[in-house]
Amino acid sequence: MDLVFSAGPVVKLVLLILLYFSLVSWAIIFYKASVIQKAIKESDRFLDFFWTKKRFDLVGQGIKEFSHSPIANLFREGYHEMLQLKKKSADPTEPSDFSLKMDTTEMVGRALRRATTQETQRLEKYLTFLATTGSTAPFIGLFGTVWGIMDAFHGIGTTGSASLAVVAPGISEALIATAIGLAAAIPAVMGYNHFLNKVNILIGEMDNFSQELLNIVGRMEQGN
Repeated sequence: MDLVFSAGPVVKLVLLILLYFSLVSWAIIFYKASVIQKAIKESDRFLDFFWTKKRFDLVGQGIKEFSHSPIANLFREGYHEMLQLKKKSADPTEPSDFSLKMDTTEMVGRALRRATTQETQRLEKYLTFLATTGSTAPFIGLFGTVWGIMDAFHGIGTTGSASLAVVAPGISEALIATAIGLAAAIPAVMGYNHFLNKVNILIGEMDNFSQELLNIVGRMEQGN
């Protein structure tokens, strides 16, 4: 703490910026850990529920229990699209539009793709800040270090002495900026890679479920 408080104004500004990056990164890490953990657990539960019920109406009735599951949200959007198309085709007073000229599978597929994009954006939200912190924090810290070393050499020129007692405090103040930059960047990089891997797994599961759901809708359409 003595090194921080005795640092120059530029180095202090750099340290404040790094502290901001670090605090926000940790807040995002804890938040995303909760969100993604809920998404994984509820998606597993929903898939068991979906394949156990085997009927869209029964699954639709219990969908509220899986509000954090991206796969459940996909089913909600697809099932809602099916009900809307069924309502339009059954109501003669409903004005005709292009959706009635397309088969159910294609329309449901479009709804699923929209839902997949929305869920992917929700899961990836704030991860760019972690990536930015991981890539920029070390360089911000390095800037503070370079500036601090410049101040140290300026002090040497002013005092006319290059003894360790004169150089060491300035160099120590400078190097702490690099240390704090790395302390901010390393958790951010680790968190980003970890969460991105989990999100990619969920995206793969969403794609698989969408294909399975479209296959079921296609068979239902052929049966009709």
